[in-house]
Amino acid sequence: MNLKEAYKKKAEAELELSQARLVELRAKSKNFSAEAHLNYAKRLDEFEHGITTAKGKLKELGEAGEDAWEKLKDGVESALRSSSKTLKEIADKFKD
Repeated sequence: MNLKEAYKKKAEAELELSQARLVELRAKSKNFSAEAHLNYAKRLDEFEHGITTAKGKLKELGEAGEDAWEKLKDGVESALRSSSKTLKEIADKFKD
């Protein structure tokens, strides 16, 4: 397995965990009051959008040639960081 494929597998695993966390948080938010549920639903939609963006960038990376994938890696990293940051913010609010 080359470096590109190893990186892609790692990023895919991270996205799968994010997707599972999204499902878990959506289920928890159903126990909140209507107003709180709507607030969290909006944030969770943002998180889901981030996951979708990261998946798109990862797909581009997978289709890129060996020369171009390093450049696309930065976009994937940025999308993963953004998604992770949003998840942390949401999870912190669930604790309140």
